[in-house]
Amino acid sequence: QVQLVESGGGLVQAGGSLRLSCTASGDIFSFSRMGWDRQAPGKQREPVAVIFSGGRTNYADSVKGRFTISRDNTKNTMYLQMNSLKPEDTAVYYCNAEFNYQTYWGQGTQVTVSS
Repeated sequence: QVQLVESGGGLVQAGGSLRLSCTASGDIFSFSRMGWDRQAPGKQREPVAVIFSGGRTNYADSVKGRFTISRDNTKNTMYLQMNSLKPEDTAVYYCNAEFNYQTYWGQGTQVTVSS
């Protein structure tokens, strides 16, 4: 069983930065993929960024150039550095990971960007 715990959310003004962390109970080196999704009020959950085991990354068009996903295998932790935040980035951010063809989710962390 994989457990994922997010941290780092909060309230920030537009233009500010936050760094989210996702710490896994297992060895993330064995995860084929890890990523961040988000869900804004009244909207469907959407993928934000993903990082594959080989280090390749993908980003949603809405966050390209502003967000950076990374992982530290020695700490079993994945990060999402969010810069130049906009009010439309306000959402609950969920960490996810794929292991043995199953996808696991964290409980989510709230990010609120004020204008």
